[in-house]
Amino acid sequence: MTDIVKYFLKNKLALLGLVSILVFSFSAILAPMITPYDPYMQFFEGLSLEGAPLPPNAKFWLGTDLLGRDLFTRLVYGARTSLIIGIAANGIALFIGAFLGIIAGYARGWTGAVIMRFTDLMMAFPALLLAIALAAIFQPSLWIVALVIACVNWVQIARVIYSQTMALATSEYIEAVRSIGASWPRILFVHILPHLWPTILVWGTLGIATTVLLEATLSFLGVGVRPPTPSWGGIIYESQSYFLDAPWLVFFPGLAIMALSLAFNLVGDALRDALDPMKRGRN
Repeated sequence: MTDIVKYFLKNKLALLGLVSILVFSFSAILAPMITPYDPYMQFFEGLSLEGAPLPPNAKFWLGTDLLGRDLFTRLVYGARTSLIIGIAANGIALFIGAFLGIIAGYARGWTGAVIMRFTDLMMAFPALLLAIALAAIFQPSLWIVALVIACVNWVQIARVIYSQTMALATSEYIEAVRSIGASWPRILFVHILPHLWPTILVWGTLGIATTVLLEATLSFLGVGVRPPTPSWGGIIYESQSYFLDAPWLVFFPGLAIMALSLAFNLVGDALRDALDPMKRGRN
């Protein structure tokens, strides 16, 4: 752990990503203390005389949206939506993928074959199209969107964990543990799982970036979190007809999506390098 902390302190990009994640997280948690307005409040003075959104000004720092709501407030509360879905969906996907990958890699035989053929079947469907189909079937809400994203994101981690578990299960030290009568749950959770934690941790961090982008895409396509719940992708979706006259309605939520995704990618890449002894030794 000390080596990882030292690596992060030396890696300025990783440190920038970590600070950015903390800023977004604290902004989401402390949103009522940071923003001066309610995210659903429509201001009479929030629209021009022609009924158009207002550009950034002294009262509305990032301007207003097409309904006269403060854009800055909705962006801060939208961070809650992105982080909740990102963490929840990725956590569920990690659990499903790691569980199935470990079972398939250790059991092998027909059990492993059935699990991995099902994984291959899921990977054959384009993730975005499958997510759109599932979101269209169910009534979209915050938690339904998280479950939908989890249902399409678990396959990659399952394949990676399957390969690593299969290599570990045939190693000499596992054969030695099995020969002295250790039960399969003990072998899996005591002797194999600890070797998989670095991979799970890295995929967990990188997967949040993918999940944030997928949630924003679903919301932009109109099958994500339902309005008026603040969502970065939803803000862009609502503002499509104003992107020439009010570009701040697209620019600021797009910048927030890019910044949060980039931050998790930077931290995930740094974790991968910090947990790899060969790469860490060259730094």
